Order: sequence, then structure tokens, then C-alpha cells
Amino acid sequence: MFSFRSVLFSALMATTLSATSALADPAIVYSVGGKFDGSFNESAFTGVKRFQEAGGESVREFELERDAQSLQALRNFASRGSSPVVAIGFNQANALDQVAPSFPETEFAIVDMVVDQPNVRSYVFKEHEGAYIGGLLAAMASKSGTIGFVGGMDIPIIQRFLCGYKQGALDANSDIKVVSNMTGDTPAAFADPVRGGELATGQIQQGADVIIQAAGGTGIGVLQAAADAGILGVGTDSNQNGLHPGKVLTSIRKRVDNAVFDSFTSAKNGDFKPGIQVLGVADGGMDWVLDDDNKDLITSEMKAAADKAVAGISDGSIKVHDVVADGNCPF
Repeated sequence: MFSFRSVLFSALMATTLSATSALADPAIVYSVGGKFDGSFNESAFTGVKRFQEAGGESVREFELERDAQSLQALRNFASRGSSPVVAIGFNQANALDQVAPSFPETEFAIVDMVVDQPNVRSYVFKEHEGAYIGGLLAAMASKSGTIGFVGGMDIPIIQRFLCGYKQGALDANSDIKVVSNMTGDTPAAFADPVRGGELATGQIQQGADVIIQAAGGTGIGVLQAAADAGILGVGTDSNQNGLHPGKVLTSIRKRVDNAVFDSFTSAKNGDFKPGIQVLGVADGGMDWVLDDDNKDLITSEMKAAADKAVAGISDGSIKVHDVVADGNCPF
């Protein structure tokens, strides 16, 4: 059956893919929400820019409007000679698992999920470790004794983040109360800033005076609601301190940019290796941000506590519970 929508998408893909002509240009497929989502995708885009600035190579890009486009986007990039082809987000795992076997000579990578194929490099993160530091700082900054958490899609990655956040908060203040909400049960939960603001407002009404967002583009609404209410937000994925200077306590970065940069660089250098790469605090895969936009919010005591936590997590003296590996959150 003739479908104007499918024809339009194919034409758009053709236009996008022919924008650069080099046979082996690397390519990236961003998740739903776009590369300027101020969060997860934008961190990936930062990695693209770093790679381009380092060598001037072209990178082919495509931004998904819906998950169903992933299969065709990945296949089209691979069929036109792009390598590596990097998929951003767990929601592209099924599509990549189907495409990778059809192009055994193409190098693929995926961020935030494992795809077990001989030509795929999977980058996953120890979100719970970074979240621990976020919870520690949030509890130390709270005056009300209640802090909040707004997650995106209710999936293990976000539950892992929530548990680490609770553990860090309780280690700082055993009496702290943590209120939490998940935005939804589909990937659209990461692209709804209006709903994020509503959930944050509800938590503020419950007494939360520091709220972390682990919700991608939805989190932009969380940080906006926190700033508007005169409380503190905590950013994630990218450095979001500058979105509301003096109102974002810190940002817990998931270094998606490092994963993207590593994929492109290793392929360029001829040492791209498939398999699983796990990135945590010890190797810079997760970190927290102190800069001019939040320096007045972080006391010397808080910085010392965060630095101690980083050292403890890195040397193993602090064990952060991982709901994926260790089971249900005990906190």
C-alpha cells in the first residue's frame, strides 16, 4: 500500500545520508528527543563535536522522531558504507540486533544497552555510582530533610539510579526522606518536560527542596520547576549547571560523549573492538560537576564528602548497591 509517510521518511533519510560523500564516514543515530535535548542526546553530540574538532572528519547524523525509525536509519547508514554506526539509547537495541548480522564488516556501537553481536561494541554505565554522589550532595544541601527524584521511563537503568541516589542520601543523613516518581513506561517518558515540571511541583508540595532529574529531555522541565520554586535541582547526563545558574546544585554526568568519541576514534585508528565496555566513577564514566555556575552552592564540607565518595567508590571501600546485579533496592 502506498504510504506518503514512508516515502517522506525514505526521502529524508536519503537527503540526510547523502549530505556527505566519504565512503567510510562514521554515523550516529540519536534517540528520540533530538541532539539538542540538553541531556542524554546532547552529551552524545558533544562527543561528535570533539571527534570532529580533533580530526575534522565528517559525521553523518540522524535524529529519531519515533523508535520505529531506528531500524531503517541504522540499515541505511550501514548500506552506504558508514562505519562505525553508533546507536544512542537502549530503545535502539532491538533494531541494532537485527541490522548488525546483515552487515558483518560494519562496526557498530550502542550506548546504554548490550547487543550481543560480533561486530557491536556496547557501552553501559554504572549509573548507581554517580547517583550516590548526587544523593550525598542533595541530602547535605537540603534544609527541609526531604529530597526528590524524577525518573523517566521506569526501567532497570533508572531504578538503579534511584537506588544509588537513596543510598548516598542516607549515608549523608540517616533521617532524610526521598520522594520519587517515574514519568512513564514508554520511551516517550524521556521527552515530556511539561510532565517533568508537574511531577517536580508535586514533590515540592511534599516538602522536597532538592530534586534530581534522571529523565532526559523530561528533566528540563524538572529543573525549570525547581528553579521557579526557589529550590535546587540536580542535573544528569550533560553538565546542566548553566541552565539555571545558582539553582542547579550539581550535575551527575554520564559520559556518553566519551563513549561516542571512543567509538569513532578507535574505528579511525583501526583498533575498534566489539564487546562490552562498562564505565563507572573510577574510569571517568560517571562524575559530578563543580564550576562557576554552582560553586557558591557547594560548601567545602560538601566537596570533601563528594571527593571522599569518589575515592571510596573507586577503590572499592564504598559499595554502591546495583539493583541490576544485586537485586531489589534495600533502601
